[in-house]
Amino acid sequence: MTVLKTFSAFRPKPYIVSKVSALPYDVMNKQEAKDSVKNNPYSFLNIDKPEIYFEDSEKHDKSEIYEHAKKYLDKMIEEGIYEQDSTPSLYLYRLTMGEHSQIGVVGCVPIDAYIKNNIKKHELTRADKEQDRINHVDTCNAHTGPIFLTYNQELNIDEIIEEYVDRYEPVYNFVSSDKVRHEVWHISSKEYIEKIQAAFKKVPNLYIADGHHRAAAAVQVGLQRRRENPNYTGEEEFNYFLAVLFPDKQLKILDYNRVVKDLNGLTKKGFLSAIESCFTVNIWDGKGPYHPETPHSFGMYLENQWYILKAKEEIIDRSNSLFSLDVFILQKYLLSPILGIQDPRTDERIDFIGGIRGLKEIEYRVDTDMKVGFSLYPTTIEELMTLADLNKTMPPKSTWFEPKLRSGIFIHRL
Repeated sequence: MTVLKTFSAFRPKPYIVSKVSALPYDVMNKQEAKDSVKNNPYSFLNIDKPEIYFEDSEKHDKSEIYEHAKKYLDKMIEEGIYEQDSTPSLYLYRLTMGEHSQIGVVGCVPIDAYIKNNIKKHELTRADKEQDRINHVDTCNAHTGPIFLTYNQELNIDEIIEEYVDRYEPVYNFVSSDKVRHEVWHISSKEYIEKIQAAFKKVPNLYIADGHHRAAAAVQVGLQRRRENPNYTGEEEFNYFLAVLFPDKQLKILDYNRVVKDLNGLTKKGFLSAIESCFTVNIWDGKGPYHPETPHSFGMYLENQWYILKAKEEIIDRSNSLFSLDVFILQKYLLSPILGIQDPRTDERIDFIGGIRGLKEIEYRVDTDMKVGFSLYPTTIEELMTLADLNKTMPPKSTWFEPKLRSGIFIHRL
């Protein structure tokens, strides 16, 4: 059973929401974020990625960085950029990118659902990244970016959402710099809230699509607040975290590609020879980069040449949903044994490129600061949910969802 709680969101005024909303803090590097806010003091990245104000953030007291975020958020509220809705509400959030559209319900879900594994995970978190978000949430006393959740599609929920969208106008309707249209509906009607909440009670589990570190951090802050308030009732806002819930059939996953700094001491000839123990290797003679068209095939870019790698049948364990994943096969049979990338979560020799950046980004990186790159066939939402149900975790950076939810549209105060 899924519990979906209303909340009184702090939201930007409509005239400025397009300037406030920003891509999530973790999909761009520090320099990209600095460039993004240069001429926009309203950008939520000023709050979500406060390290951009500190030249060498590693040498600063961490509390100073998070305190900057808190002060910036408080300032935007004080200046009336943000206003709080007067009644606890739910919201609808529709994103449209080209011909693709998805619409989800924005509300709060219990941290206990995460603890009891009714909110299922498919990736491990890194302690340092989790601690960063713990500090951010705790200092700002707010969830500033919603967790992207999905569920097995329920037609009843779809019908309620469709009915509401047909009857009412959105409170926000704008196109962001990445050409994605964002529309938001504010649901304060008790009738519709109760309909939606009742429909979600029939949904047994939710799945984290994107935002594992933010979800884990929200839970840890909630548990910390419980320890600080031993007489808590369970209704306090810190017992819940901000989320957007989308039906699985509407989601779009792109490829999540890899680039590696060196060949782990091998020559080009030795490297290609080593790969052939588990993959067939052929030169790609088509135009442009090679994008895999089927599972278990990979593109590889090395010294201005694209290759097609195909996993040999004997290494594909089709009876195991994890072992047959392309990201798993590449990691187990190439990145780890040949290139020496034992832990892709922490190894600084590997980097990851979201599919939205295109395969030309692989070429650019390999031609400038890396040595070899790999293009992958996208993981499917069915694979993600199957593995989560089995309590198995995928290798890091296995899924890249598009379009990205914008941060700063909804703020949930603790």
